[in-house]
Amino acid sequence: MDSLYDRLTVEQKELLSWKWLSKNSGAIELLEKNLNKVNWFWLSSNPEAIHILEENLDKVNWMGLSCNPKAIHLLEQNLDKVNWGWLSKNPAAIHLLEQNLNKVDWEFLSLNTAAIHILEANLDKVDWRLLSENTSAIHLLEANLDKVNWRLLSVNTLAIHLLEANLNKVDWDWLSANPRAIHILEANLDEVNWVYLSCNPEAIHILEDNLDEINLEGLSLNPNLFKREYLLK
Repeated sequence: MDSLYDRLTVEQKELLSWKWLSKNSGAIELLEKNLNKVNWFWLSSNPEAIHILEENLDKVNWMGLSCNPKAIHLLEQNLDKVNWGWLSKNPAAIHLLEQNLNKVDWEFLSLNTAAIHILEANLDKVDWRLLSENTSAIHLLEANLDKVNWRLLSVNTLAIHLLEANLNKVDWDWLSANPRAIHILEANLDEVNWVYLSCNPEAIHILEDNLDEINLEGLSLNPNLFKREYLLK
């Protein structure tokens, strides 16, 4: 059974974005065969590329690496190279952040799914716009709906109940990228943004049925682009 990638024409494959493929956790095999084309900033942020990064430390971008949850051992050994802003959104770096709260970027920390206990103790420093995307912050968002950013909430995979109850506030562009919103999107295809839908890992079956609507740049981010078991035909 072919993957969606297998079904692309040679011309379409050439138009895929190496920048976004480098960030794609499902594209590792392709990236390993094309290291001369990768974007090292985004590859440095890719958790599934850690073995490539360990073998190419001279090419690593330390800002990108700072948000990589599988790179903690490298970051701990090179704290002088760490970017504390990007580290602040790294869920595997909580122990480092707790020890260096004066270096934390509170906007990025508001995105960190493992930092809820820190955020709850510092609600005055929380960035509610970015917190709206945080899947671990649903209880805070439910209690502060007046502070919610509905655009970013629209991509929050654990906020579906809030989005379904407030479809008039939903941002359909961002909702199109939400893997848990497929049932809403299927019922509202006229509202879908195909650029965002093209990167949605649970939308492969919709994309398969609408090949002319696919955005190749968005598709470059889709981790299920290379998976064969997702195609039903």
